[in-house]
Amino acid sequence: MNIRRRPFDHPDAVKLNDEVQAEYAERYGDTGDASFLSPEDFRPPHGVYLIAYDAAERPVATGGWRSQDASDRPDGGYADGDAELKRMFVVRDQRGHGLARRILAALEDDARAAGRTRMVLETGIAQPEAIALYLSSGYEPCEKFGYYRHYESSRCYAKPL
Repeated sequence: MNIRRRPFDHPDAVKLNDEVQAEYAERYGDTGDASFLSPEDFRPPHGVYLIAYDAAERPVATGGWRSQDASDRPDGGYADGDAELKRMFVVRDQRGHGLARRILAALEDDARAAGRTRMVLETGIAQPEAIALYLSSGYEPCEKFGYYRHYESSRCYAKPL
């Protein structure tokens, strides 16, 4: 498995983002994640986007982080030094092999190296596998933040870096 930095608008990132959006729509019965993401969000040193490739150079997993500070988002939930985890995804035929855990560790290391002090994320109750991954990786429930903070199905987690 080869994990590479890629721009969020790279063709492989766009392809996998379309797949994760389709899965969100299937799981939640809507059109996918409506929170706004920009390629600039994931440009170092304010973020990064990673794609894992298999031996055949097929993109099979993604994840990114973007800087979030309290002053950037006065609507609440963020603290200065936060790195927000976004678009963690593994294609279905590659699940169960530890790819999400490898991407998550790489993102945490990168955010820590960039001076971020806490990783935060939002997921939903229709993603029990994601919740299990985060809890087993040391994340704890935190104050809700972001686009879905008022949704009952939303769950937010944080981990000191």
